[in-house]
Amino acid sequence: MNNPSFRNWQSVQEEVLRRIHARVWKPGDLIPNEADLALEFGCARTTVNRALRSLAESGLLDRRRKAGTRVAAQPIAKATLDITVIRMEIEGRGQKYGYQRIERREAVPPLAISGSMKTHATRSLLHVRALHMADDTPYAFEDRWINPEVVRNGLAESYEVVSANEWLLKHAPYTHGEIAFSAISATSEEAKVLCCHQNSALFAIDRLTWDGASAVTKVRLLFGPGHQLRTNL
Repeated sequence: MNNPSFRNWQSVQEEVLRRIHARVWKPGDLIPNEADLALEFGCARTTVNRALRSLAESGLLDRRRKAGTRVAAQPIAKATLDITVIRMEIEGRGQKYGYQRIERREAVPPLAISGSMKTHATRSLLHVRALHMADDTPYAFEDRWINPEVVRNGLAESYEVVSANEWLLKHAPYTHGEIAFSAISATSEEAKVLCCHQNSALFAIDRLTWDGASAVTKVRLLFGPGHQLRTNL
């Protein structure tokens, strides 16, 4: 009997993505063949084939005849952006990394936050705000909400030494996410944290990650005037 959760190729693709992001299947790993996956998921082999073909086209899987399907060791560059560890980003540029936690508390978030994360309007989330520095100069202001019902061990962390950005990437698997870029004017508080003038133009990255249908975390990263986002094609 078919598993109702895997009746279409999109649901199979989502589960395969979850396993890749959660490192159940690591880069370079040989994944089970189509017949075994079809048996596990309770669906037709053609459904599995369609899901794996889509992921191979996006560069996440490497499919070779008679050699099986592996998680791509070096995924082909697509129009997507990886979630980076800010510390490694700064150190990779040859700069000294610094970190300062500004605030950590459990609180009921604004309706805009609970609405986008699809959590109950009166439910408390974990709110963490921190400053990342490069060569003792403000680099990024991190304003983050964490869903403790999904990240159950997150409440035990202080985020005083290791940032939420780095801790979550190591300990909180996600299946997919949403990202938006914008330019905003610095409030008086943001200007103070980033050592710039009020109303200065800041570069904002708003990101929301999910584990299936449940939100993991929502973060806004603010970068000071002149910041550039660069990636390779």
